[in-house]
Amino acid sequence: MDETIAEALRIAEESFIASSGPGGQNVNKVATAVQLRLNVFALRLSPPVFGRLKTLAGTRMTSKGEIVLTARNYRTQEANRDDARGRMIQLLEAAHKEPKLRKKSRVNRIGKEKRIKAKKNRGTIKAGRGKVDW
Repeated sequence: MDETIAEALRIAEESFIASSGPGGQNVNKVATAVQLRLNVFALRLSPPVFGRLKTLAGTRMTSKGEIVLTARNYRTQEANRDDARGRMIQLLEAAHKEPKLRKKSRVNRIGKEKRIKAKKNRGTIKAGRGKVDW
């Protein structure tokens, strides 16, 4: 997994674009936002990992198989670059984690009887809340 993440950061393409957000006039003069593009097919992920990554990426994945992350929260290119790379790493790590399989639970006979008894008891309490005749 660590090799995959290192490979991903190596082949990811960065481009700097004009940003909105904090920075005042600096925003108009300097391209501080970072757009990080990663071709997922170049990573050669296993089908289950690729499926999870596709689900996690959502609309950030293009039809050509590229994940596009844009970071524009900070005033400097370096901070935005670190933010974009960190988010890409989190995305890849989450895709590599296998979800735990849910095991069906089953209530035994005593548990069922106990539940029905509690429901009957609650029903009698509610039935006693009717209008009072004086």
